[in-house]
Parts: sequence; structure tokens; C-alpha cells
Amino acid sequence: MRCLVGVTIGLIGLLASQAADQPAIIKGSDEFEFVYRVKLPEITGEARLWIPLAKTDAFQTVTREEVSIPIKWEKIQDRDYGNDICVLYPQSVDSGKTIELRYLVVRKEKAAYSANGEDATRFLRPEKLVPINETFKTIAAQATSGKNDDLERAKALYDHVLGRMRYDKSGTGWGMGDAIYACDARTGNCSDFHAYFIALARSIRIPARFAIGATIPADKNEGAIEGYHCWAEFFADGKWIPVDISEAWKNPALADYYFGHNPANRVELSKGRDLIVDPVPASGPINFLVYPLLEINGNAVKPETSFSFRRTRA
Repeated sequence: MRCLVGVTIGLIGLLASQAADQPAIIKGSDEFEFVYRVKLPEITGEARLWIPLAKTDAFQTVTREEVSIPIKWEKIQDRDYGNDICVLYPQSVDSGKTIELRYLVVRKEKAAYSANGEDATRFLRPEKLVPINETFKTIAAQATSGKNDDLERAKALYDHVLGRMRYDKSGTGWGMGDAIYACDARTGNCSDFHAYFIALARSIRIPARFAIGATIPADKNEGAIEGYHCWAEFFADGKWIPVDISEAWKNPALADYYFGHNPANRVELSKGRDLIVDPVPASGPINFLVYPLLEINGNAVKPETSFSFRRTRA
């Protein structure tokens, strides 16, 4: 890998959530219906399907869940993160059927929050696509030179990723959350931005972790959602601190805000990488889970998937 430390960008954060000349975010809280739909392709053999299930946590309350699954299924959790996951066993007669998960969600803006005795050191371990190696250690050490505590060092890494990376989904290799790819290509989407940040943080002993879901548009009250979104958190001074570097790259006026905050207009579907589940996919641990993972005869097949929303807050 040929990775050089980027120049730290100084950006002024603007915290106003609704203005004509800046991107829209929702602070405080948001309420919405979130709909997750999957249309099955032709099932030509033994098939299994894994779908994440939204659940309540300290910042997200799922007040209603309507499940329309016209197929044999069971609810499981992954071993390490406790994500709720729906596992289905579609047959040939299920070809073309639609699965629909409909949630009513109240979401709170997230800022730094207490770890409540949680062992943060478990989030120092490498993952398949987020390794710890000498390259990352060198880059992180250079980027954080002269910084005295973990909060300052994490901010330096945030600025480094923000200055080095470019949000670009052209070509191949992006979207896997591959920290080495992100370091070399200097481009990618949210999963690549945050894989790179997490690899750097862990390499200098700052615990960091990953979560994924979707952004709920703030500038309209219903409609389609264009794909997933992910973010990261790091541990410092006894607290977990959220960061969203890809959104900061796309919205420079909010770069200071996204170091330490997630807006309320988002929904989380799962946490973590390399998810270990039973039954085990033929491909092994799940890289991350937001879109459904469908295997037919042990081969991954992408079903038609869509997200939509309707804001319910008055």
C-alpha cells in the first residue's frame, strides 16, 4: 500500500438543521414509518435468506413492527453483537414473492454517551476487511503526532480521512468496507470511509465500531430512500462518540457537527462486522448486514430490495 497522511482540513461546522443554503438534518428527535421490501428472484434450488430486523436501543424506539413474510422463517441473533435477524427458507413456489417489514420508529439525535461499564477493548480486534498492520499504524501515528489524548487523536484521524478520501462510487472495489482498498484508492462510499477510520483508530489503541442502516430524507416527508448508510463510533474518556465522515465530506458545512453527532433522521438496522450466525452462510461470517443476504445452492444472489419512509411527526 502507498498511503500518505493527508493534510488536515479545517472546516467550520454549522449546526442549523434547516436552511435553504445548506444540507438538511433533523436535530432533537424524528418520527417516521420505515418500510423494507424484498422481492425474491426465481428460486431454483436450496435457498436461505438473512434480513436484519430493526430493534429498540437507547437512541431508537421501534414502537410498531408489522411483518409480512409469506415464507417459513425464524428469528435469530448473531453471536457477538446481538443483532436481530430474520432467516427465511424460500422454496421454488416462493419465487417472485414480496417480503415486507414495516416499522414505526422514534429516533433521537445521538451525541457522546456513556459506555455504562461496557468493555470497549473488544473493539480493538481486527476484522477481515479492517486489519491492523504496520501501514495503518504508521499513518495513524503521523496523523496524530503531537496530540495528547484519545479525543484529540480521534479528531486528527477524522480530519485525515476527511482530507484524504473522496466520495466516489465509480469503478470496482468500493462498498465492501475494505480499509486497505480505501487507503489505496482514496475513494469509496460510507462503508469505505468508516472502515479506514476504524482501522486507523484501532491501530493506535482507540476502540472503534461500525453500525449501518439508512438515512431518512430531511427535506421531504415521504418517498423512496436511495440505499443504505453507515457510520462509526470511537471510545474516549469513558464515552462512545459518533462520527459520520462520508456525510461530512458531502456536506462540508456540517463537518464539525458530524464529529460527535448523528442526526435524528436515520434508522439503524445492525451493528458490527463479520457477523457470526447460525445457520452459517456458505460464504462464512457476514461482512455487514443491511441489504438481504440470499444464497441459492450456496451462491450469493442479489434480490430486488427497496427502502421507503413516511414521516409521522406532526
